[in-house]
Amino acid sequence: MKIAIIGTGNLGSSIAKGLISNKSFTSLYLSDKNTAAVKVFNEEDYVTVTSDNVLAVEKSDIVIFALQPRHIDKVLELVKPKLTDNHVVMSVAAGVEISRIERILGSDTNIIRVMPNTAISIGKSMTCIAANSKAQDKVEMAETIFNQLGTTLIIPEELIQAATVICASGIAFWMRLVRATTQGAIQLGFEAEQAHELATQTCYGAASLLIESGRHPEQEIDRVTTPSGCTIEGLNAMEHQGLSSALIQGIVASFEKINQLKTT
Repeated sequence: MKIAIIGTGNLGSSIAKGLISNKSFTSLYLSDKNTAAVKVFNEEDYVTVTSDNVLAVEKSDIVIFALQPRHIDKVLELVKPKLTDNHVVMSVAAGVEISRIERILGSDTNIIRVMPNTAISIGKSMTCIAANSKAQDKVEMAETIFNQLGTTLIIPEELIQAATVICASGIAFWMRLVRATTQGAIQLGFEAEQAHELATQTCYGAASLLIESGRHPEQEIDRVTTPSGCTIEGLNAMEHQGLSSALIQGIVASFEKINQLKTT
Protein backbone atom coordinates (compact mmCIF):
# COMPACT_ATOMS: atom_id res chain seq x y z
CA MET A 1 0.00 0.00 0.00
CA LYS A 2 1.16 3.48 -0.86
CA ILE A 3 0.17 5.74 2.02
CA ALA A 4 0.45 9.47 2.63
CA ILE A 5 -0.14 11.27 5.91
CA ILE A 6 -0.98 14.94 5.55
CA GLY A 7 -0.18 16.62 8.84
CA THR A 8 2.41 15.16 11.18
CA GLY A 9 1.52 16.62 14.54
CA ASN A 10 1.11 14.37 17.57
CA LEU A 11 -1.51 12.08 16.04
CA GLY A 12 -0.09 12.06 12.52
CA SER A 13 3.37 11.23 13.85
CA SER A 14 1.92 8.51 16.08
CA ILE A 15 0.22 6.90 13.09
CA ALA A 16 3.47 7.11 11.13
CA LYS A 17 5.41 5.44 13.95
CA GLY A 18 2.88 2.64 14.11
CA LEU A 19 2.95 2.07 10.35
CA ILE A 20 6.74 2.08 10.31
CA SER A 21 6.97 -0.35 13.23
CA ASN A 22 4.67 -2.78 11.44
CA LYS A 23 6.08 -2.13 7.95
CA SER A 24 2.48 -1.62 6.83
CA PHE A 25 3.20 0.06 3.49
CA THR A 26 5.20 -0.10 0.29
CA SER A 27 5.82 3.64 0.47
CA LEU A 28 4.95 6.32 3.02
CA TYR A 29 4.88 10.06 2.36
CA LEU A 30 4.74 12.36 5.37
CA SER A 31 3.72 15.87 4.45
CA ASP A 32 3.87 18.85 6.77
CA LYS A 33 4.83 22.50 6.44
CA ASN A 34 7.21 21.97 9.36
CA THR A 35 9.37 19.16 8.01
CA ALA A 36 12.13 19.84 10.54
CA ALA A 37 9.93 18.35 13.27
CA VAL A 38 9.70 15.01 11.46
CA LYS A 39 12.96 14.85 9.52
CA VAL A 40 14.02 11.87 11.64
CA PHE A 41 11.54 9.77 9.62
CA ASN A 42 13.69 10.35 6.53
CA GLU A 43 16.06 7.74 7.94
CA GLU A 44 13.40 5.04 7.57
CA ASP A 45 13.23 2.84 4.48
CA TYR A 46 10.59 3.80 1.90
CA VAL A 47 9.60 6.92 3.87
CA THR A 48 9.71 10.40 2.34
CA VAL A 49 9.25 13.62 4.29
CA THR A 50 7.96 16.57 2.27
CA SER A 51 6.16 19.88 2.58
CA ASP A 52 4.39 19.28 -0.74
CA ASN A 53 0.86 18.00 -0.04
CA VAL A 54 0.11 17.62 -3.73
CA LEU A 55 3.17 15.44 -4.29
CA ALA A 56 2.23 13.27 -1.32
CA VAL A 57 -1.23 12.68 -2.78
CA GLU A 58 0.15 11.93 -6.25
CA LYS A 59 2.47 9.28 -4.78
CA SER A 60 -0.19 7.51 -2.71
CA ASP A 61 -3.30 5.35 -2.89
CA ILE A 62 -4.43 6.05 0.68
CA VAL A 63 -4.32 9.59 2.07
CA ILE A 64 -4.69 10.10 5.82
CA PHE A 65 -5.55 13.69 6.71
CA ALA A 66 -4.31 14.32 10.26
CA LEU A 67 -4.99 18.04 10.31
CA GLN A 68 -6.65 20.44 12.70
CA PRO A 69 -10.29 21.06 11.67
CA ARG A 70 -9.58 24.71 10.84
CA HIS A 71 -6.95 23.71 8.26
CA ILE A 72 -8.52 20.73 6.56
CA ASP A 73 -10.85 22.51 4.09
CA LYS A 74 -8.04 24.51 2.53
CA VAL A 75 -5.83 21.45 2.11
CA LEU A 76 -8.65 19.36 0.66
CA GLU A 77 -9.33 22.09 -1.92
CA LEU A 78 -5.62 22.15 -2.78
CA VAL A 79 -5.23 18.42 -3.41
CA LYS A 80 -8.68 17.76 -4.88
CA PRO A 81 -7.49 17.91 -8.53
CA LYS A 82 -4.96 15.14 -7.83
CA LEU A 83 -7.41 12.72 -6.21
CA THR A 84 -8.57 9.88 -8.45
CA ASP A 85 -11.37 7.33 -8.20
CA ASN A 86 -8.84 4.87 -6.79
CA HIS A 87 -7.79 7.06 -3.86
CA VAL A 88 -9.10 6.35 -0.39
CA VAL A 89 -9.35 9.46 1.78
CA MET A 90 -9.14 8.91 5.52
CA SER A 91 -9.65 11.70 8.04
CA VAL A 92 -8.67 11.68 11.70
CA ALA A 93 -9.60 15.36 12.18
CA ALA A 94 -11.73 15.71 15.31
CA GLY A 95 -15.23 17.00 14.67
CA VAL A 96 -14.94 16.95 10.87
CA GLU A 97 -17.89 15.01 9.52
CA ILE A 98 -17.88 13.00 6.32
CA SER A 99 -20.52 15.33 4.85
CA ARG A 100 -18.11 18.25 5.22
CA ILE A 101 -15.43 16.40 3.28
CA GLU A 102 -17.97 15.28 0.67
CA ARG A 103 -18.98 18.89 0.04
CA ILE A 104 -15.42 19.57 -1.07
CA LEU A 105 -14.39 16.28 -2.71
CA GLY A 106 -17.78 14.95 -3.76
CA SER A 107 -19.85 12.03 -2.50
CA ASP A 108 -18.31 9.80 -5.19
CA THR A 109 -14.99 9.89 -3.30
CA ASN A 110 -13.99 7.02 -1.01
CA ILE A 111 -14.07 8.71 2.41
CA ILE A 112 -13.42 6.98 5.71
CA ARG A 113 -13.52 8.73 9.05
CA VAL A 114 -11.05 7.19 11.49
CA MET A 115 -10.60 7.97 15.17
CA PRO A 116 -7.51 6.37 16.71
CA ASN A 117 -5.59 7.52 19.76
CA THR A 118 -1.92 8.25 20.34
CA ALA A 119 -1.30 4.68 21.56
CA ILE A 120 -1.26 3.87 17.85
CA SER A 121 2.46 4.68 17.93
CA ILE A 122 3.05 1.47 19.94
CA GLY A 123 0.38 -0.64 18.24
CA LYS A 124 -2.13 -0.32 21.09
CA SER A 125 -4.72 2.08 19.71
CA MET A 126 -8.46 1.71 20.09
CA THR A 127 -9.55 2.91 16.65
CA CYS A 128 -13.13 3.53 15.53
CA ILE A 129 -14.03 3.58 11.83
CA ALA A 130 -16.99 4.89 9.81
CA ALA A 131 -17.31 5.30 6.04
CA ASN A 132 -19.48 7.04 3.49
CA SER A 133 -21.63 5.06 1.06
CA LYS A 134 -18.98 5.06 -1.66
CA ALA A 135 -16.28 3.59 0.63
CA GLN A 136 -18.26 0.75 2.18
CA ASP A 137 -16.18 -1.79 0.26
CA LYS A 138 -13.00 -0.13 1.57
CA VAL A 139 -13.84 -0.56 5.26
CA GLU A 140 -12.22 -4.00 5.41
CA MET A 141 -9.01 -2.49 4.07
CA ALA A 142 -9.13 0.20 6.76
CA GLU A 143 -9.65 -2.51 9.39
CA THR A 144 -6.65 -4.41 8.07
CA ILE A 145 -4.43 -1.34 8.35
CA PHE A 146 -5.53 -0.26 11.79
CA ASN A 147 -5.80 -3.76 13.28
CA GLN A 148 -2.04 -3.90 12.85
CA LEU A 149 -1.88 -0.81 15.05
CA GLY A 150 -4.22 -1.94 17.81
CA THR A 151 -7.92 -2.83 17.89
CA THR A 152 -10.68 -1.53 15.62
CA LEU A 153 -14.42 -1.10 15.95
CA ILE A 154 -16.75 -0.27 13.04
CA ILE A 155 -19.44 2.15 14.23
CA PRO A 156 -22.07 4.47 12.74
CA GLU A 157 -20.67 7.91 12.03
CA GLU A 158 -23.04 9.53 14.52
CA LEU A 159 -21.07 7.78 17.29
CA ILE A 160 -17.66 9.00 16.13
CA GLN A 161 -17.89 12.16 18.26
CA ALA A 162 -18.52 10.07 21.36
CA ALA A 163 -15.74 7.66 20.37
CA THR A 164 -13.36 10.61 20.11
CA VAL A 165 -14.05 11.45 23.74
CA ILE A 166 -13.83 7.89 25.06
CA CYS A 167 -10.82 6.73 23.02
CA ALA A 168 -8.80 9.79 22.01
CA SER A 169 -9.46 12.20 24.88
CA GLY A 170 -9.73 9.09 27.05
CA ILE A 171 -5.97 8.59 26.84
CA ALA A 172 -5.54 11.85 28.75
CA PHE A 173 -8.21 10.88 31.28
CA TRP A 174 -6.44 7.63 32.07
CA MET A 175 -3.07 9.37 32.21
CA ARG A 176 -4.47 11.71 34.86
CA LEU A 177 -5.68 8.74 36.91
CA VAL A 178 -2.26 7.11 36.66
CA ARG A 179 -0.63 10.38 37.73
CA ALA A 180 -2.93 10.67 40.73
CA THR A 181 -2.14 7.09 41.75
CA THR A 182 1.56 7.89 41.42
CA GLN A 183 1.18 10.93 43.65
CA GLY A 184 -0.64 8.83 46.21
CA ALA A 185 2.15 6.26 46.19
CA ILE A 186 4.75 8.98 46.74
CA GLN A 187 2.76 10.26 49.71
CA LEU A 188 2.82 6.73 51.15
CA GLY A 189 6.61 6.66 50.99
CA PHE A 190 7.70 5.41 47.57
CA GLU A 191 10.29 7.18 45.44
CA ALA A 192 8.85 8.85 42.34
CA GLU A 193 10.26 6.28 39.93
CA GLN A 194 8.98 3.39 42.01
CA ALA A 195 5.57 5.04 42.39
CA HIS A 196 5.31 5.52 38.62
CA GLU A 197 6.12 1.87 37.96
CA LEU A 198 3.63 0.67 40.56
CA ALA A 199 0.87 2.83 39.09
CA THR A 200 1.48 2.06 35.41
CA GLN A 201 1.92 -1.68 35.83
CA THR A 202 -1.16 -1.96 38.02
CA CYS A 203 -3.20 0.00 35.45
CA TYR A 204 -1.88 -2.26 32.69
CA GLY A 205 -2.72 -5.34 34.73
CA ALA A 206 -6.26 -4.14 35.45
CA ALA A 207 -6.96 -3.50 31.76
CA SER A 208 -5.39 -6.83 30.77
CA LEU A 209 -7.56 -8.70 33.28
CA LEU A 210 -10.72 -7.25 31.78
CA ILE A 211 -9.63 -7.86 28.19
CA GLU A 212 -8.45 -11.43 28.71
CA SER A 213 -11.14 -12.58 31.14
CA GLY A 214 -14.07 -10.78 29.53
CA ARG A 215 -15.45 -10.13 32.99
CA HIS A 216 -17.27 -7.01 34.14
CA PRO A 217 -15.18 -4.56 36.21
CA GLU A 218 -17.39 -5.14 39.26
CA GLN A 219 -16.59 -8.85 39.14
CA GLU A 220 -12.88 -8.07 39.34
CA ILE A 221 -13.52 -5.53 42.10
CA ASP A 222 -15.40 -8.19 44.10
CA ARG A 223 -12.34 -10.44 43.87
CA VAL A 224 -10.16 -7.96 45.75
CA THR A 225 -12.63 -6.54 48.25
CA THR A 226 -13.18 -8.28 51.59
CA PRO A 227 -15.60 -7.42 54.38
CA SER A 228 -14.28 -4.49 56.44
CA GLY A 229 -11.12 -4.52 54.31
CA CYS A 230 -8.84 -1.73 53.14
CA THR A 231 -9.92 -1.95 49.48
CA ILE A 232 -13.62 -1.28 50.09
CA GLU A 233 -12.65 1.44 52.56
CA GLY A 234 -10.63 3.18 49.84
CA LEU A 235 -13.27 2.68 47.14
CA ASN A 236 -16.01 4.10 49.34
CA ALA A 237 -13.87 7.12 50.26
CA MET A 238 -13.25 7.80 46.55
CA GLU A 239 -16.96 7.51 45.74
CA HIS A 240 -17.87 9.85 48.61
CA GLN A 241 -15.54 12.39 46.94
CA GLY A 242 -17.31 11.83 43.63
CA LEU A 243 -14.76 9.77 41.64
CA SER A 244 -17.23 8.08 39.26
CA SER A 245 -19.39 11.19 39.03
CA ALA A 246 -16.38 13.38 38.20
CA LEU A 247 -15.27 11.00 35.46
CA ILE A 248 -18.71 10.87 33.88
CA GLN A 249 -19.09 14.65 34.12
CA GLY A 250 -15.68 15.07 32.47
CA ILE A 251 -16.64 12.74 29.62
CA VAL A 252 -19.92 14.57 29.06
CA ALA A 253 -18.20 17.99 29.20
CA SER A 254 -15.66 16.82 26.62
CA PHE A 255 -18.47 15.51 24.41
CA GLU A 256 -20.31 18.84 24.62
CA LYS A 257 -17.14 20.69 23.66
CA ILE A 258 -16.40 18.54 20.63
CA ASN A 259 -19.94 19.09 19.41
CA GLN A 260 -19.35 22.85 19.63
CA LEU A 261 -16.32 22.39 17.39
CA LYS A 262 -18.27 20.37 14.84
CA THR A 263 -18.93 22.08 11.54
CA THR A 264 -21.64 20.65 9.33
